[in-house]
Amino acid sequence: MKKWLIAGLCLLLVLLAAYTAAGPYLAVNGIRNVVATGDYGELAYFVDFQKLRENVTPQIQTRITRDINQRLGAGSAADIASGVSLAISAPVIDAMVSPLGVATLLTGSTLARKITGKKNKDGRVHADDPLKNASTRYVSMSRFTATVTTDEGKPLVFVFERDGLRWKMTGLDLPD
Repeated sequence: MKKWLIAGLCLLLVLLAAYTAAGPYLAVNGIRNVVATGDYGELAYFVDFQKLRENVTPQIQTRITRDINQRLGAGSAADIASGVSLAISAPVIDAMVSPLGVATLLTGSTLARKITGKKNKDGRVHADDPLKNASTRYVSMSRFTATVTTDEGKPLVFVFERDGLRWKMTGLDLPD
């Protein structure tokens, strides 16, 4: 009887470890399914929008500031640029870090697909699988990345983090 109990506990631990290891792949697959069905409200189950916002905000603000400084030159314009970047970046980040914004990022340009006429059998605009050829890897026991290449050949990295047994997308490393 004692052997069966120990064997059962060992089996339970192995199954729990396997589920945890498969977690980010389940999250990626869940995002694929949500994007394919167009039910973007379900993305909240797979995306931590607050952490995503915290991750994307400095990247966007740095890009805007850098672009303004390149156009205006260094000096006092740098102080103005940082203030302006805060005002400009807020609506951009709000749009990007929303269920529709994340879905748009994942599906690419719907307009481009409408122009090319790619449609499913049901007549809806065809949505490409954005993570189909993603290069995936564990960074640590609680961090996982899926990297896709943009049309310009630059890497776009989707960052997933574990919270308990669940994995959610918590960040994006935007291409330069």
